[in-house]
Amino acid sequence: MGDGALSVWERLSTVRVVPSARPRKLAKVPFVELADGRLQGVVSSGSDVGRVYVSSVEAGTYAFSCSTNNNRPCGGARGAFCNHIRALIGEAVLQYGAERVARYLKVDVSGDSGEGADAHTLTVAMTSTHPAQGDKSAAAQVFSRFLRHLAYLEFAPSTAPLPEMHWFPTTGAVA
Repeated sequence: MGDGALSVWERLSTVRVVPSARPRKLAKVPFVELADGRLQGVVSSGSDVGRVYVSSVEAGTYAFSCSTNNNRPCGGARGAFCNHIRALIGEAVLQYGAERVARYLKVDVSGDSGEGADAHTLTVAMTSTHPAQGDKSAAAQVFSRFLRHLAYLEFAPSTAPLPEMHWFPTTGAVA
C-alpha cells in the first residue's frame, strides 16, 4: 500500500500532532501541555541550571502550583503567580496560540474568542481573580511525562510503530 492508501485502522491509530502556533525556545520551558484540566509543564530555574520546576494552572479557577521536581515549594509562588508560571503561560501561548489557551483555561478576555489576546492579557485576567494556591499532587505525574517526552527525543525520526505505544494486541481483535 502506498502512503495515500492507509487503512481506517492505520489512520485512527496515530496521534494527531498539532504544529506550534509559533516557534519557541525550549531552554526555559522544555515541556508544556494542556492536559488533565490544567495548563502544566516543566520550567527551568532562573538561578540553578540543575533545577527545574513543575508548574500548573487549573482551568476555570486558575488555582496554581509550582514546586521543584523533588516537591520543594517555589519561593516565588506565595499567593500569586511566580515567574515560572508566567513563563509557562507565555510558552503555552507560543505552542498553542492565545485563543486555544484562553478557551482551555476558561479565561474571559475581551472579545468572544479571545482574539487579539496574548500571554500578558491572559495572565492579567487570571491573576485579577486572586486565585488560590492549588494542589501540587499532580507534579510527579507531569514530571514523569516530561521524562518520557525526553526519552522519545532520543529516537531517530520514524513512521514505524513503537512497541510501547501499542496498548492493544494485534491478534485477537474483533471488529
